[in-house]
Amino acid sequence: MNPQMELNLSQNTILEDDIVLLRPLEQTDVDNLLEISINEPETWEYSLVRADGGKNLENYIQLAIKAKKTKKEFPFIVFDKKSGKYAGSTRFYDINFEYKTLQLGYTWYGKKFRGTGLNKHCKFLLLQYAFETLEMERVEFRADNNNQVSIAAMKSIGCTVEGVLRNHMPTLDSNVRRDSIVLSILRTEWFENVKNNLKRKL
Repeated sequence: MNPQMELNLSQNTILEDDIVLLRPLEQTDVDNLLEISINEPETWEYSLVRADGGKNLENYIQLAIKAKKTKKEFPFIVFDKKSGKYAGSTRFYDINFEYKTLQLGYTWYGKKFRGTGLNKHCKFLLLQYAFETLEMERVEFRADNNNQVSIAAMKSIGCTVEGVLRNHMPTLDSNVRRDSIVLSILRTEWFENVKNNLKRKL
């Protein structure tokens, strides 16, 4: 394990370009995300841990911050510079410095920020940080196999579909278990083509 990589992620990491700023999620961010939480509960249709409504949002952020202390997750809040408003949240999770792998997910945005290109800017910054600063070998993505919007977004940034985990996990308020699709980007792919292809889409 490279202790420097772990140090890089435990600091007050801020990622930004001309369009977006990502900074560590804090408990006080309940106020910044409450409007989306109250008015757009469908945002978490496919999520097992939801942030719809004030109480759920508080719990969501508490759990994220608690997970950060284990150094297995690192949650960000997303700030849209064009509108001057907070757009949503995303995070690194299942971080394994020994194996040089992590997952990128728990990503959600308010309605008016979807389809604006904001997500591609976020993903570029996060992937660049994962591969070029943390020196990861693999970044994995997962989604409910029914969530076609999310799957299309992951494919559009350059992810490769690896397969589907059948009957993988429970769903909230339902006896039906979900199939999870698994996608990934490898370090070699990032430097060979994914980085430049994604940059052209920004």
